[in-house]
Amino acid sequence: MDRLQAMQVFVTVVDAGGFTKAAQQMQLPRATVSSAVQQLEAQLGARLLHRTTRRVQLTLDGSGFYERCRLLLAEFDEIEALFSQKGASPRGKLRIDVPGPIGRQILAPALPDFFRQYPDIELELGVTDRPVDLIQEGVDCVIRVGSLGESRLVARRIGMMPQGNYASPDYLARCGAPLSLDDLPRHQAVRYASPATGKVFDWEYASEGVARSVPLLARISVNQVETYIACALAGLGLIQLPRYDAAPHVAAGRLVEVLAGWPPPAMPVSVLYPHRRHLSRRVQVFVEWAAALMKDKLDLR
Repeated sequence: MDRLQAMQVFVTVVDAGGFTKAAQQMQLPRATVSSAVQQLEAQLGARLLHRTTRRVQLTLDGSGFYERCRLLLAEFDEIEALFSQKGASPRGKLRIDVPGPIGRQILAPALPDFFRQYPDIELELGVTDRPVDLIQEGVDCVIRVGSLGESRLVARRIGMMPQGNYASPDYLARCGAPLSLDDLPRHQAVRYASPATGKVFDWEYASEGVARSVPLLARISVNQVETYIACALAGLGLIQLPRYDAAPHVAAGRLVEVLAGWPPPAMPVSVLYPHRRHLSRRVQVFVEWAAALMKDKLDLR
């Protein structure tokens, strides 16, 4: 087995979580898979995997080697595709990560259309609100909503997502509806905390094009969007939410918009991916497809 094939075996072992599953996926004898990894370790002079009876785990050296193998194999796939008869159709594995609501409500229902256009792409869709380390976790690109911190990643802004202020009918029946910003100090809010830093965000509103904030009383803080909405539906306080997320709850009468004249600033929606001299064709087509889809479904500005 040559070095490139051994690297493919090694990556499959890591992705599958063990030698047996990797052998089944690659339709190879388990002994061949194990021998290929041992061959790599001997050539490199380093142990790549901790082996147990149940699973394998990357060593520190193995983790770095795994990420470089993935990049090299992805580049090889792209080069091979350029000179194959199917060169016009990108192929191979694509790993992406998106926020929960976008993954479940926007991307997943539209994936049949994506696979009709790109039948040779295999997609691994991660759905999480936490920040993902693209390099360390082997993710090709992510979609993120909100302001972005300093990063060496390439960020392409898709658009701006409008937001609104909302409360449940039960909360409004008990506490009344705020009619102006002066009413806010006597109201309760559900606070949202950043999954990355734990920072709790104050109540925000736009005034003459400038984003301003004011602290509100709150009995609960959460760091996950769907739980944030659930707390509002339970009558625990006011929330600020993208209009797309709020729309089905408003239509069903579960949420009511308040302070319509003082909405929070719109949030940027961006796609991020590692800076590479030659961006993978798989990433390119996904970014273009996802950008068009979200502009349509999310009514981005």
